[in-house]
Amino acid sequence: MAYETILYDKDGRIATITLNRPEKFNSIRPPMPEEIEKAIAEANADDEVRVIILQGAGGSFCAGFDFSDNLEHFEGWGLPGAMENWNPGRDFTIVTNPFVGPVPKFMSIWRSIKPVIAKIHGWCVGGGSEMALLADIVIASDDARFGTPYSRVWGCHLTGMWIYRLGLTRAKMFALTGDSVSGREAAEIGLINKSYPLEELDEKVRYWAERIANIPTSQLAAMKLIVNQVYDNMGLATTQYLGPILDGYMRNTPEGKQFVNTAKEKGVAAAIAERDRPFGDYSQGDVSMKPRKL
Repeated sequence: MAYETILYDKDGRIATITLNRPEKFNSIRPPMPEEIEKAIAEANADDEVRVIILQGAGGSFCAGFDFSDNLEHFEGWGLPGAMENWNPGRDFTIVTNPFVGPVPKFMSIWRSIKPVIAKIHGWCVGGGSEMALLADIVIASDDARFGTPYSRVWGCHLTGMWIYRLGLTRAKMFALTGDSVSGREAAEIGLINKSYPLEELDEKVRYWAERIANIPTSQLAAMKLIVNQVYDNMGLATTQYLGPILDGYMRNTPEGKQFVNTAKEKGVAAAIAERDRPFGDYSQGDVSMKPRKL
């Protein structure tokens, strides 16, 4: 199957899906969510595949949704590019539509009967973190960076996985500050499973993928289903309906519109700098808060 924004590869029992927009930090725009869903389906239809690795090309996993070019690429989902043309009813019906909305497409990672390992390096922020945390196992480099800068402007939790992985106390702290954590810190607080030095990441992810691939697919599917069912019963699906709806409103507050207007008039870097300056992190953080470039 031919893909535009991702790469798909298979090596024996392990399939690898690579987000392939490295020049844009693998930021999300159509048709990436649709292609991820198709690639997950391709791996699930292949009897030889037992484990899926999800990773990013270049220097980062994913920097979130792409809000450059006045958002014109969002028209691929049926949403208006220009924010002044926002239609809340239209937005609601698109983002919650399982056949169209990007977040329902990401949920294929959660629904996949075959385990998904997310391999994280560099930035894993915003919508990129929402996607990665849907994986069954998340393994990052020590200096990777996880965060939800949309907590400050232009967004809301989408999949709810920050909440379900961290619990009330820690989830509230990150939701109300938008602060970020390194891969090592993410592992320590239970947001992800493991972190390793960047130079060991490929080897360690392969080790865990091969270890899991020793188990029959039916056994893996049963164990994944029983764990996921607990969170489904806790209301995960309801959270994921509400999140994209609130996200639509947050994208169209006066502050949200100003954020996009700044990006349009002065460039994305200027908008991000304006957002981060009061907090001294993300784009405005020192070198210790930024992942190394590959």
